[in-house]
Amino acid sequence: MNNAGIAAYTSIADTSEEVFDSMVTIHLKAPYFITQKLLLTISDGGSIVNVSSGLARFSYPNYAPYAIMKASIESLTRYQAQEFGSRKIRVNTIAPGAIATDFGGGAVRDNKDLNSMIANTTALGRVGLPDDIGSVVAFLCSEDAKWVNAQRIEISGGVHI
Repeated sequence: MNNAGIAAYTSIADTSEEVFDSMVTIHLKAPYFITQKLLLTISDGGSIVNVSSGLARFSYPNYAPYAIMKASIESLTRYQAQEFGSRKIRVNTIAPGAIATDFGGGAVRDNKDLNSMIANTTALGRVGLPDDIGSVVAFLCSEDAKWVNAQRIEISGGVHI
């Protein structure tokens, strides 16, 4: 599972090249090359799960650097699925919505106003919890998902539907 990530809350006009390069390194270069290195240890018929974001589907101000990196992961997933298909390695993307974790300084978890705002835009009326994500990843890595390949699965409780 490729799950490296950092937040960058900045407009396109104000994004420094240093921040942008850091986002590329962590969000795109790292999963690309770690997967390349691990290909020798991934069993034929195995599974790779890449992590994108709901922000690759919808837009909020000042999330462009983060969101475009996650959109690139979705493209990478399709290319990996095609290239690794001869080994029956399945590659899928999960795209979590806002999850109550430490990510981004714990804002979704700790900021009551932000948590409430997100919950109000989500069909299930709450922000996500880590277990909401973990169970989907477990499914994608199991034999139950043996015919799921090159897919983007949004795990967001129905945000912005």
